[in-house]
Amino acid sequence: MFLCHKCGYRDLSDKEKTSCPICGTNIIVPKCALILFLSFVSYIVFDVMNKAKWHTFQVLTKRAERLEKIAPKLNWTPNIWLGVTVESNEQKKRIPYLINTPAHIKYLSIEPMITEIKDLSLDNINWVIVGGESGPGARPIQESWVTSIRDNCIENEIPFFFKQWGGVNKKIAGCTLQGRQWKELPV
Repeated sequence: MFLCHKCGYRDLSDKEKTSCPICGTNIIVPKCALILFLSFVSYIVFDVMNKAKWHTFQVLTKRAERLEKIAPKLNWTPNIWLGVTVESNEQKKRIPYLINTPAHIKYLSIEPMITEIKDLSLDNINWVIVGGESGPGARPIQESWVTSIRDNCIENEIPFFFKQWGGVNKKIAGCTLQGRQWKELPV
């Protein structure tokens, strides 16, 4: 999978891409991110990512507990960003596992944001992404939830990226928050 966080281009095909065909950025979400921390695959994939320093790889996991065991054994070059999914207050428990890793860029993916997230500490966090749930049966996201996270990011000088409002048709809902698009990156 190729996902460009600069312009939003997404290609779910199996075709290999070295950069975004729209804007030319080299940010990649590895297809194997879902299984990356489950087996020996980690070492093989990390070796490839370490060697491809001209790309930025975003590794995202919900299996934060696993990070404690495997992250210290991996080579975290600056082009490998690590994030955890925090879709509700209950999932804030994943954040300490992220913070304790040797990754250079640590980010929170608050998507799909399904509840208000209160008292979110951004200590040692380099980037925050927020987005609503999309597709049939999508739970609505409240603007006040999003602006609370955005304001926390501004106060702590953390780049904020608002991905989408979500809903049944996310393209119609768009990604404009209070009159502007928030597409900040940590570099």
